[in-house]
Amino acid sequence: MQISEETKNGVAVFKLEGRLDSNTSPALEERILRVIEDGTNRMVVDFTQLDYISSAGLRVLNLATKKLRHADGRLVICSLQDYVREVFEIAGFDTFIPIAADLNEALAGL
Repeated sequence: MQISEETKNGVAVFKLEGRLDSNTSPALEERILRVIEDGTNRMVVDFTQLDYISSAGLRVLNLATKKLRHADGRLVICSLQDYVREVFEIAGFDTFIPIAADLNEALAGL
């Protein structure tokens, strides 16, 4: 999986490409936690190029959501492929992680 990271108006934006599973989720977790520890409390994870997510990937997003809430922050995800959206809905993650249609909508929601 490829992870690109940028900051837009004080919001950390992670763009993921490929598969977020037990092999790749530790790298994302490390990067997200580093950004939170550095003081960022608003984050967007862009799934435009994400083909697959496993429970390990969901765990990382759940952890990030909890850490950001403790920092009075927020996580928004955007641009989910149909399969990935279905996983979020089945797992119930769409009830506590906001999902935006695209990056602009995600940034506006923060």
